[in-house]
Amino acid sequence: METKGIGQNKPALESSKLPILKENNSCNFYGYDVENLMKETSGLRKIITKRGTLEILIPLCCSTDPVRYLTFRKSMKGFSSKTLTIRLKELEKSGILDRQSFNEIPPRVEYRLTPKGQELVESIINLLQWMRKWSNS
Repeated sequence: METKGIGQNKPALESSKLPILKENNSCNFYGYDVENLMKETSGLRKIITKRGTLEILIPLCCSTDPVRYLTFRKSMKGFSSKTLTIRLKELEKSGILDRQSFNEIPPRVEYRLTPKGQELVESIINLLQWMRKWSNS
């Protein structure tokens, strides 16, 4: 089957698989099955790319101190309490955040990164540095 381009014939894409670089290139995904990799990481990718996730995680990277719910609430303009609460619960369920509630009046809840969360934030910081470097190109 062929598709017609601008004045020329081009063969249709025969496969939806991405080409994998050979061993002598510096691609870290050599030997991985891309389809399986995408399936294995889909849950975490969904959480990481949801609205508000980065806004929650980035401030936590700069401190080992716990952050209270109200601190998140005040700093996240444009986010409803419901969205913030849902996102915090998702991050806790995924093992990225640790939640500690105190039996006090008024109630006090604090969040901090788990080791898994700290590793994630370090990776996100690297990605943000890359974005910053190339954002003006």
